[in-house]
Amino acid sequence: MSATLDLTTPASRPRPSAPASPALAQRSLLGLSREELGEALASVGVPQKQLRMRVGQLWHWLYVRGVSDFSQMANVSRDLRQTLSQHFEIRRPEIVEEQISVDGTRKWLFRFPARGAGRPVEIETVYIPEEGRGTLCVSSQVGCTLTCTFCHTGTQRLVRNLEPSEIVGQIITARERLGDFPAADTPAGAIVPSEGRLVSNVVMMGMGEPLYNYDNVKRALAVASDGDGLSLSRRRITLSTSGVVPMIPKTGEEMGVMLAISLHAVTDELRDVLVPINKKYPLEELMAACRSYPGLSNARRITFEYVMLKGVNDSLADARELVRLLKGIPAKINLIPFNPWPGTAYECSDWDQIERFADLVNDAGYASPIRTPRGRDIFAACGQLKSESERMKKGDRLALEAAVAV
Repeated sequence: MSATLDLTTPASRPRPSAPASPALAQRSLLGLSREELGEALASVGVPQKQLRMRVGQLWHWLYVRGVSDFSQMANVSRDLRQTLSQHFEIRRPEIVEEQISVDGTRKWLFRFPARGAGRPVEIETVYIPEEGRGTLCVSSQVGCTLTCTFCHTGTQRLVRNLEPSEIVGQIITARERLGDFPAADTPAGAIVPSEGRLVSNVVMMGMGEPLYNYDNVKRALAVASDGDGLSLSRRRITLSTSGVVPMIPKTGEEMGVMLAISLHAVTDELRDVLVPINKKYPLEELMAACRSYPGLSNARRITFEYVMLKGVNDSLADARELVRLLKGIPAKINLIPFNPWPGTAYECSDWDQIERFADLVNDAGYASPIRTPRGRDIFAACGQLKSESERMKKGDRLALEAAVAV
């Protein structure tokens, strides 16, 4: 299987039919809580005594069956289906582009309609198949405010937060495209887990800082983890933050999901450069918040993400300081070989140095897998996500073409 990287201009690519104009857009039922769904049904005349039953029916069709049209809801009366279609929609993101890596990783460029006087926006979502599980990397914002210097996404300005319907819509659409709903077919030749659910894990590690869109992320993950719907275990949902310290305890108390910290440095001096939010919430405060994370135990460890940058943060002295920094925290460390992108000043650490670093951390008792780069040929790896319009605007596509040619 060879990589196919779409380097045609956006204008030359086939596009799905344009979505309805914002002025005519109907309210999407995706991402609503059960209570909100009941209120929506009551607003169009569904009798109070029927609300619980009707909410259960719609919830099943939306999240167990994965339907995209009210006409497919066979056990809902024709009159109610008509009423629903007049007032609501099951809004999915528009798929602008789908790319498939040689390793089976898939990346979707999704477009969402304009809100108010704004323009349509684009984000990227990535699916990573592995033996025994399939992980979906979901975006929470269009762009990012954090400007981490090693991260491609950080070079794109923040446009807006994603709504619950748009976050849930990424999960729904990915599951549909992969054939992970009862009536959907898995694409021929797709690399997916050999058994079980094809999307078994969700990580909020895509574009944006999830804790800067806290309320919408919380509502979306409540829908994703509902046991009668998408039914993702909270232990299979991981939220990654660059260190928004005041929101970390609240995340554990109210969401109850697994936590990942985008760490990348073991001193404030270096982390101020790599992850500038450290200037506001330095390492001492961040580590204190991690030590008190609700539900933390050997069975519910915090993941610390550490990108390996040649000559910057990859010395054995850094490894020893990392061990000291995390002392007393049930943790595992993901060592991430740096994924280059056009215009970056950083290089990936040499592989033998990464292994020496990993050996030292493992010897100290931390599980420290080296995360094998996935989807590099389609710019789907950690830190490489960026909307297509931003790539074009910044001139990244020419650099990308040159990188692929090499």
